[in-house]
Amino acid sequence: MEYTTLRVLHIATVHLTLVLFLLRAFWMLRESDLLNRRWARTLPHVNDTVLLGAAIGMLVMAGMNPLDQPWLIAKILGLLAYIVLGAIALRRGRTKAIRIKALIAALGAFAYIMAVAITRQVVPGAA
Repeated sequence: MEYTTLRVLHIATVHLTLVLFLLRAFWMLRESDLLNRRWARTLPHVNDTVLLGAAIGMLVMAGMNPLDQPWLIAKILGLLAYIVLGAIALRRGRTKAIRIKALIAALGAFAYIMAVAITRQVVPGAA
């Protein structure tokens, strides 16, 4: 597989991740049973696995060590924050208020990851 193909796959799966997260967040806010459907619990993980695989493939093809790139470390830390906050927002938050706050924070983490990816700066817009 070519680098360009992996990059397109990575970007497409990033978009799908956001769409699926927003859909599940909407269902959480509406307290819909659709959030508990098997595909709604499985598809995001399958997509995110493809996303991660494409990212690792691009790193290997580019010969990059993420530990040598501060912006990649920032993306990884942002991703960890997004995962934790997303879990709180969609399932783990004890109250709806907590889930809503975690949802907003998760979207902020997602936006940060995107800004870092586009600018390749740990603090986008600072330079």
